[in-house]
Amino acid sequence: MHAFGLRAYGQAPELLDLPVPDPGPGEVRVRIAACGLNFADLLMIDGKYQERPEPPLTLGMEPAGRVDALGPDTDGPAVGTRVVVHGNTGGLAEFGCFPAARCLPIPDAMPFDHAAAFQIAYGTSHVALDHKARLRPGETLLVLGAAGGVGLTAVEIGKRMGARVIACARGADKLAAARAAGADHLIDGGSADLRAEVKALGGADVVYDPVGGDQFDAAFRATNPDGRIVVIGFASGKVPQIAANHLLVKNISVMGLYWGGYQKFRPDVLTGSLETLVGWYAEGGLRPHISHHLPLARAGEALELLRSRQSTGKVVVTL
Repeated sequence: MHAFGLRAYGQAPELLDLPVPDPGPGEVRVRIAACGLNFADLLMIDGKYQERPEPPLTLGMEPAGRVDALGPDTDGPAVGTRVVVHGNTGGLAEFGCFPAARCLPIPDAMPFDHAAAFQIAYGTSHVALDHKARLRPGETLLVLGAAGGVGLTAVEIGKRMGARVIACARGADKLAAARAAGADHLIDGGSADLRAEVKALGGADVVYDPVGGDQFDAAFRATNPDGRIVVIGFASGKVPQIAANHLLVKNISVMGLYWGGYQKFRPDVLTGSLETLVGWYAEGGLRPHISHHLPLARAGEALELLRSRQSTGKVVVTL
């Protein structure tokens, strides 16, 4: 089979010819139809992701496809079931073996490319805004990186939860995508005074931050007393340093969210969140924004779209 992966951390990933794997105990083999890309894939290539499996490895954290074999002592999902997987690795291949517990059945009405663009982005934003920040109707939500893979879903979910949404992104095209997702106010992160503009809009009650760096600092200073800031990642490359005395004076809470970490200590949080999200999708309330579809042979180009920030929403590799 064809797969796209790493021989060693820090080296350029490449297209590989590998044997079709056999599922082990508790695993299923999935014939993969599509795989969503994430900023975390870039961190994995550089050896900077939170988890460092031993290379060689196949990249791709978010495959979707159809179960085609069960390993020993594995009850299901049954052969033929359409599933999306949170796999950390293994998604950019024609076949992959994954723990059955990490396979979520998807409705027949959800195309594989939507499934591959759905789980991590929507799951991250829903757990961040509902479980962590306890976003309430009528509050003001500031979303940084609002045209990215997770940012657009935060705009969409925040609006559905009844918030007034301020979206910060760079450039007219990305701001247009944020508006289409439901943003009430737009701020160009490349030219505007973020702190001043948010303050002029009444400040933020909740901040959703996958960017870090200078934008975190500006958003922090524009957060209202008793506000909540959810740290999702550091796409800027700069991890902000927080003055604890300022947290105290303004009664601000700053909390981190690593969505995949809940698999280990509170999988019920992810299960309940995904059930809610799939229900919203079935109602027509959510639709993944996919700016690019590329075949497996062009997976390197697909990852470069993320690295160069040329994409909006999700990039999906099809097989």
